[in-house]
Amino acid sequence: MVEQKVVELIVSGGQATAGPPLGPALGPLGVNIVAVVNKINEVTKEYAGMKVPVKVSVDTEYKTFEVTVGTPTASALIVAELKIEKGSGTPNTVKVGDLSMEQMVRIAKIKAPQLLSTTTKDATKEVLGTCITIGVTVEGKDPRDVQKEIDAGMYDQLFGSQ
Repeated sequence: MVEQKVVELIVSGGQATAGPPLGPALGPLGVNIVAVVNKINEVTKEYAGMKVPVKVSVDTEYKTFEVTVGTPTASALIVAELKIEKGSGTPNTVKVGDLSMEQMVRIAKIKAPQLLSTTTKDATKEVLGTCITIGVTVEGKDPRDVQKEIDAGMYDQLFGSQ
């Protein structure tokens, strides 16, 4: 019977190294760590500057591996879209950026497979919730107000026929 070991990590997109946490986690499994690091960097390069969940499945008998990349967190996608360092430490009083509804819909579509929502409209409302917690406004407004506007049908042209 072939044994599969799975190592789950969070790495900076395109910047994984053989040091911790990767090296110590993979070393005992006998795979080529440099090959794993190169593969992780190759598949995460489009998420440069973001923390990305990565799963490395290792076949311990044949010393082969497979890398699966998750989607960065909604907050990481928002921060990257705004090209800022991080969200606000005091989101109720300090706002760190403003997104357009088009940007919100794009982030929601990227994140959709991991969300509970079944429509882009609902996924956008979920991502708006993240905007509240990291101090980001949308179209210059509080994300809670934008959620109400979505419910009122104000942005239906962005969502198509859902």
